[in-house]
Amino acid sequence: MTIGLTLSGIDHRYRDLTVLEGIDLTIPPGEVTVLLGPSGCGKSTLLGIAGGLIEPTSGSVTAEGDVAPDCLNPLTYVFQDFALLPWRDVAGNISLVLEDHPLPRAERTARIQEVLALTGLVDFAAAWPRQLSGGMRQRVGIARALAVRPACLLLDEPFSALDAQTRDLLLDEFAALIARAATTCVYVTHNLAEAVRLGQQIVVLSRRPGRVREIFRIDRPIAGRRTDEPDLLAIEARLWELIRGDAVAAEREIHHAG
Repeated sequence: MTIGLTLSGIDHRYRDLTVLEGIDLTIPPGEVTVLLGPSGCGKSTLLGIAGGLIEPTSGSVTAEGDVAPDCLNPLTYVFQDFALLPWRDVAGNISLVLEDHPLPRAERTARIQEVLALTGLVDFAAAWPRQLSGGMRQRVGIARALAVRPACLLLDEPFSALDAQTRDLLLDEFAALIARAATTCVYVTHNLAEAVRLGQQIVVLSRRPGRVREIFRIDRPIAGRRTDEPDLLAIEARLWELIRGDAVAAEREIHHAG
């Protein structure tokens, strides 16, 4: 069971700064929706609004669909910062999200073992975060999010701090994971290749104030998808055409402000 989200008339302002304006967006259940756009366009703000962390200045977010009885947290985040507790081992970091729920110890242990297996971390259950590579630490973050069996996973540039090789490996593994789980995902990135690799719906936002410029559909499975296929290369090129001018302008704005 999974859910979809409908964002209607979303505007958001920070004091006199309009960040998002007139956002109408449907996030289909069981699919990966990618939010793409230049720096400062409001991608992370929109993700926070979708997940209930930020209240929009105006507009609404509604969830539709059924949440499974074993789902402990319907809307669950994975951030760029791994946010692991250094004094807990891998299994202990995963256990953290289960400890506020009245789960029998056996079920808690079973969930931890399940997500360790899903993310290839079984042999690292007793390892400390300082002993792990960046890619392994991010696997722990993903495993922790999956332990609550979310109905919708919200990911804010989760692989952007990793080197290219590690990122590509994790993208393949993440795609396979999500395909098996059929979990709704909203994925923020500025990386065009990531967008084409994972997105079934790619939402391109304009520079600030962020508006929906265009929506692309890629109606094929994400597991095993190859981004060097001609039609996907064409979509990536079109994405770059759409955001290139905005990206240059945004970079100049940020540089000028600094």
